[in-house]
Amino acid sequence: MKLTRLAALAVTGTLLIGGLAACSSTPAASGGAATGAQGECNVGISMPTRTLERWINDGEGLQTKLKGDGCTVDLQYADNKTDQQISQIQNQIAGGAKILVIAAIDGSSLGPVLAEAKKQNITVIAYDRLINGTGDVDYYATFDNYKVGKLQGEFIAKQLGLADGKGPFNLEPFAGSPDDNNAKFFFSGAWDVLLPYVTSGKLVVPSGKSPSSDADWASIGIQGWASDKAQAEMDNRLSSFYTSGQKVNVVLSPNDSLAIGIIASLKSAGYTPGSAYPVLTGQDADKANVQAILNGEQSMTVWKDTRALGDRVQKMIASIVAGQQVEVNDTKTYDNGVKVVPSYLLDPEVVTKDTVQSMLIDSGFLKASDVGQ
Repeated sequence: MKLTRLAALAVTGTLLIGGLAACSSTPAASGGAATGAQGECNVGISMPTRTLERWINDGEGLQTKLKGDGCTVDLQYADNKTDQQISQIQNQIAGGAKILVIAAIDGSSLGPVLAEAKKQNITVIAYDRLINGTGDVDYYATFDNYKVGKLQGEFIAKQLGLADGKGPFNLEPFAGSPDDNNAKFFFSGAWDVLLPYVTSGKLVVPSGKSPSSDADWASIGIQGWASDKAQAEMDNRLSSFYTSGQKVNVVLSPNDSLAIGIIASLKSAGYTPGSAYPVLTGQDADKANVQAILNGEQSMTVWKDTRALGDRVQKMIASIVAGQQVEVNDTKTYDNGVKVVPSYLLDPEVVTKDTVQSMLIDSGFLKASDVGQ
């Protein structure tokens, strides 16, 4: 095991604390979990699916980082099946994992298996998706998910000139998978921006799929973030509520997977890129969606540089193994129903056609050839 490199990472993370006024630190041994992990870097990584590009990148990227530190790593993908994820985590516990990094499929279903982990003094890091209903999750590493939605809402408002009194415009809002805790934060951030314009009549929702508050977001959620389900839902809205020459002007899509389905539906309905094409949001900077942005079929994506998220989790693990404090910068926001989980939040960024080169390609996140350039 390359403990020297792990220790260096841990020291780097600790030094950063002094430079971040908003940060706080939580003892790595809180709840006894990290004491068991100290000195041994045996990590189980549980990712939800290989059907979405971002989870492949996240899982394989983190695995590479940790193996470079001399860690033993077991990476599993659960095919978006909760029972399969639970079984895989059980196998990782039985296989001697001291640290679990889990991107949950259903954030409310893992309590019993994490109770098993706690009995073995295993430290649990929730990766990008909060794990709910259990006190046995130690840390949470993610992006500022409310800000993701806020950036989408602000982009829509700016593109349409809503603050200048322009409108009305026809809006169709979508939300993410109801079993994904992040989905409510994405929608809340966007809806806090957009709902006042819906109330004032500057945004009109012909389908009626307009939640009266943030709390009702799941009523328009697309299970499993499935592109085909988003396409079917958009097909239904267009065929049922846009039959007399009415056009949709803007679609709030919380991520790129849903946006792909929505794009397919718009194409089928005869929408083509140009001045009359709807404003369409997204998130994740998936290759196909970046191509769609360059082709004028999607307006923006919110980029979460998952390399930075992997770096953050790598530092957390280094601190745990070294028995040092784990750096967090949020101890108030993420209440999972049992505890407020100490969290580290990273900032997302908006990418448009004009910034694909400077933000995604020049940074090395994508190759020009990935997006047909």
